[in-house]
Order: sequence, then structure tokens, then C-alpha cells
Amino acid sequence: SNLSAKKVLEVIEDTKKDPKDVIDELGLWQVNDTGAIEKAVMDIITGNPDKVEQVKAKPTMLGWFVGQVMKATGGKANPQAVSDLLKDKLGIN
Repeated sequence: SNLSAKKVLEVIEDTKKDPKDVIDELGLWQVNDTGAIEKAVMDIITGNPDKVEQVKAKPTMLGWFVGQVMKATGGKANPQAVSDLLKDKLGIN
């Protein structure tokens, strides 16, 4: 996010540390681990059966699910991986 990028740049400027080290220290790496993402996806799906029915009728609601998973992962999940996994689990093309 823009806020994360600003924070990283501030720390780099203040400390002259390597960007990778700063990102490590701040825990800002994007999560691409499908196992971790799948757990968050399944938690959101099982916790919102009403929304599951709605998204099947109106696939544009997928964004709501993506948003919830991103929120659950602290914004660290890869959004494309989240979207792909949600489509698979919800049976949406």
C-alpha cells in the first residue's frame, strides 16, 4: 500500500538500511503461501453463508470476499491469489 511504501522509504532514509531488511523488520512481505491464504478464504466463506448465496447470483460481489480476506490477512495476501482461490472455492468462473 502507499502507506507501507512511505513507511519503508522513511526508515530507509533515516537508517540507510537495505530495503529488504526494512521490509523484513516491518513484516510487510506479501503472503503468497496458498495454505495460509486458503485458511483465510475458508474462514470467510464458512462465516458468511448468506454472502456465498449472493455472490453465486451476483459474481461482482466477489470483491467483498476479496476485501474480507485481505482484512483478515492484514492486507498481506496476494490479491490475485485470493481472487483465484475464491473463484475456485465458490464455483465462479
